[in-house]
Amino acid sequence: MFLILSKVLDLFLAPLTWALLLLLVSGLVRRGPRLSRGLAVAGLLVLYLFSTEAVSTLLTYAAESGAQDTSVPGVTYDAVIVLGGGLDPSATERSGHIEFNAASERVLKGFELVREGRASHVFISGGSLDPRPQAVVEADVLSRLLQEWGVPSERIVTEGRSRNTRENALESERIIRERGWKRLLLVTSAAHMPRAAGCFAAVGLRPDTLPVDARMPATRPGRLSWVPRASSLSQSTDVLRELAGRIVYRLRGWTTP
Repeated sequence: MFLILSKVLDLFLAPLTWALLLLLVSGLVRRGPRLSRGLAVAGLLVLYLFSTEAVSTLLTYAAESGAQDTSVPGVTYDAVIVLGGGLDPSATERSGHIEFNAASERVLKGFELVREGRASHVFISGGSLDPRPQAVVEADVLSRLLQEWGVPSERIVTEGRSRNTRENALESERIIRERGWKRLLLVTSAAHMPRAAGCFAAVGLRPDTLPVDARMPATRPGRLSWVPRASSLSQSTDVLRELAGRIVYRLRGWTTP
């Protein structure tokens, strides 16, 4: 039920949805032309603001500011934990080839750490929201990919049951306890790291953290563009979903500081 509600919440957290609803309501208002015009202007203003680099960058800063690199140079970790979310399951199923989304840095960093000897194992946590038996399971796909890249199968551990960050932590804790791993490094996107680290802390694990996939631009604040772009709207939407996810997880007690 929570997964279904989270998808509905995703829809209503999109600025495009807000704008369309405001424009729709403005067209349905029969009385009060000023109210109708006001709603229409509000809808267009919402669409414009969240489509600018200035606003999307401000939101991204709020999401990524809590992500810290606490990895220790020279340490060989028992395992680097790579959280799922970098694979596009639908595109992968359609094409028959591995298709990544914008968060592919997660598995790339995991591969790099194992290749350089900084981690004894790479532990991939990520299942599927698709209930079909033939659905693409991210952990399995990435495991095969790492083996093609030369990582021995005995150095790869997977769990393909988790469907969200909370379940990532729960399933990982079980496997980590069984294997007796002590020194751990968590890898995920910078915007996702605060919530992910909080979920792992809530189940008794406090791995070192290595955020990747940072989206903060190098542009100075005064030089940020106010020209609307579809890419900025998409980034604003993604960040709003992450920030809302933190609130929901905190309210449910699934994450701790």
